[in-house]
Amino acid sequence: MGSTKDINTLNLPVLGMSCAGCAQSVEQSLTKLVGVEEAAVNYANQSLKITYNPKYIKPELLQKAVQDAGYDLILDDHDGAAKQEELQQQNYKDLKRRLIYAAALTLPIVIIGMFMMNLPYANYIMFVLSTPVLFFFGQSFFSNAYKQALHGRANMDTLVALSTGTAYIFSTFNTFYPSFWHERGLHPHVYFEAAAVVIVFIMLGKVLESGAKANTSTAIKKLMGLQPKTLILIEAGTEREINIDQVKPGDVVLVRPGQQVPVDGQLLEGSSYVDESMITGEPVAVAKRKDDRVFAGTINQKGSFRMIAAKVGSETMLAQIIRLVQEAQGSKAPIQKLVDKIAGIFVPVVLGIALLTFLLWMVLGGDNALTQGILAMVTVLVIACPCALGLATPTALMVGIGKGAEHGILIKNAEALELGLKVNALIFDKTGTITEGTPEVSKLYYLEHAKAQEAELNEVLLALEKQSEHPLAGAIVQFLQPLGTENIRIEDFQSVTGQGISGSYHGRKYFVGNRKLLQENNISLDVALVEQETSLQEAAQTLIYFADAQQLLGFACIADQIKSNSAAAIAALKRQHIELYMLTGDNEQTAAAVAREVGLEHFKANMLPEDKASFVQVLQGQGKTVAMIGDGINDSQALALADFSIAMGKGSDIAIDVANITLVRSDLMQVPRALQLSKQTVKTIRQNLFWAFIYNLIGIPIAAGILYPSYGFLLNPMIAGAAMALSSVSVVANSLRLKLVKL
Repeated sequence: MGSTKDINTLNLPVLGMSCAGCAQSVEQSLTKLVGVEEAAVNYANQSLKITYNPKYIKPELLQKAVQDAGYDLILDDHDGAAKQEELQQQNYKDLKRRLIYAAALTLPIVIIGMFMMNLPYANYIMFVLSTPVLFFFGQSFFSNAYKQALHGRANMDTLVALSTGTAYIFSTFNTFYPSFWHERGLHPHVYFEAAAVVIVFIMLGKVLESGAKANTSTAIKKLMGLQPKTLILIEAGTEREINIDQVKPGDVVLVRPGQQVPVDGQLLEGSSYVDESMITGEPVAVAKRKDDRVFAGTINQKGSFRMIAAKVGSETMLAQIIRLVQEAQGSKAPIQKLVDKIAGIFVPVVLGIALLTFLLWMVLGGDNALTQGILAMVTVLVIACPCALGLATPTALMVGIGKGAEHGILIKNAEALELGLKVNALIFDKTGTITEGTPEVSKLYYLEHAKAQEAELNEVLLALEKQSEHPLAGAIVQFLQPLGTENIRIEDFQSVTGQGISGSYHGRKYFVGNRKLLQENNISLDVALVEQETSLQEAAQTLIYFADAQQLLGFACIADQIKSNSAAAIAALKRQHIELYMLTGDNEQTAAAVAREVGLEHFKANMLPEDKASFVQVLQGQGKTVAMIGDGINDSQALALADFSIAMGKGSDIAIDVANITLVRSDLMQVPRALQLSKQTVKTIRQNLFWAFIYNLIGIPIAAGILYPSYGFLLNPMIAGAAMALSSVSVVANSLRLKLVKL
């Protein structure tokens, strides 16, 4: 259908869905269009994620296909979510108002139907009261069912309309033509109260469900609420308030105490403490001074400062987090795809069961076969509505992903949450993951024969390391620059992967790197230096050698501090019974020293990027589900191969891009929290699905009358309606319990 460059992805709000079957209908109406690659509808947050080829498809065509199926799309990608929320609020208020009126009319119907059947004209009174309950206040069930029938589909509204409509028509016939039954020696029963009460209970369930579902997305609403609408722009020394969408990169912005930082940027002037908790999950305010980075949505505390706007609008970290969370909440876990298939055939199967129930009653029911057959058929149709089934997975995912966002754990998609449960082996990179990733030179030492040339050698070393991309090279550059060395020109510069660099100056060849680089170029180390090297490396110091073509000139000792909570995080992961490994390009002794300090038994040193990727495959070959956590370009290959990948938020863009989960705060304690969140979310999904399935497995046979031959018990449609509404609310309430889980 075209290359990936020809593919667009949109997240659009959907209107008019009332159950998981509706979501299936919307998906089916879109996937049959030529040019649509994938369509995934999330019933819980009423959204569509669609991937399509713009050569064949325009958004307006998508909207028409959805409208033809009886629903609608909001195409405004700038403010679509706000419009959807406004419409949902209107519908919610309208539903509550209709529920109150319907309940007011239904109450006397119930009283007459259960306690005052001998009242004169009782059936006529119930007929008059129940008619507006069904066909005015409950008309949406019938109109939606009709729209579905026009397209050869059935959903929850079909079940409600058929059940209550059948009960109403049967009761109306018995009210106006009682003689039909009297002539046959039977009493004409009416079920107006059952039809009205079912409508009221299902409307009540929808009201409660809507309120509960709104709570599942509070995390994303909080994040969206952090986006300021205006900011103070400084131009030619004057302050001017402008709308946020007018600011451009490079503009100077003033942020006063208590204000939200409007865009991403760097401090130009002033200092303050900034609360970054909504982005990082870290409750302690962070000190900010000149040149420090600040992010949109964070809250300035005491001081005021001027900043230079760097990223604005959809480019800010907050906007990207919101987009990522919305996409993740709209995605489907593998288990949800199975549930959707079941929901897609569920309503037709229930219609079949209801018809079979009626036929069996007609054959085996005796004198009251028709009356009880209709009653049982109505009850089956009422109790079997698949709302709970459709809500079980997406509501838990929305709460879980939202909770992760609140704690600075960004989950790329629903599949990532499900995978996290299976992880039993975890690989760490060392630099920037277990350690701070900001190595510093603790000592630069020149051998006796090179000390006379120290100034010139510093210039050569600085010029060489400036051209290197290795993080340790940055530490040497930072150490040498304050010494005021001059810029000199290096010729024949070469980078040797996993070993170091080389280059020439005034016809003399120089090498900077590890011992392997020296060995490859036949440069020897004396015995005393080898002993010193070992002791330094055992103290977690990394040695970088500096040599010319004939001999070693000196070496730099570089230390990378271990993060304060790395040991605690590793201990927490061990308690989760996960095998832990550390892979590093550093030498054996330094790797051993770091592993010893943080409590890791398994580690591998001198690992190239391809070696890390190979090790992931080795563990996978042993049947393990492998997680990889890293922060650099050199980790991206292993991250992409791992079953479950975690990127540190301060890492490279490519590492973040391939990861299933990104930790906004580069804190290893977030790793056990992320895996704990995964386990709790999947546990909640399984609980929800269990109760949704059990409810239907038990409820449908009882509704059909399986207990009647032995116990004389036949389930009343009113009780069935209450049970159906309660099942949906209980599933959403169980999902909301995730908010209380301590990570």
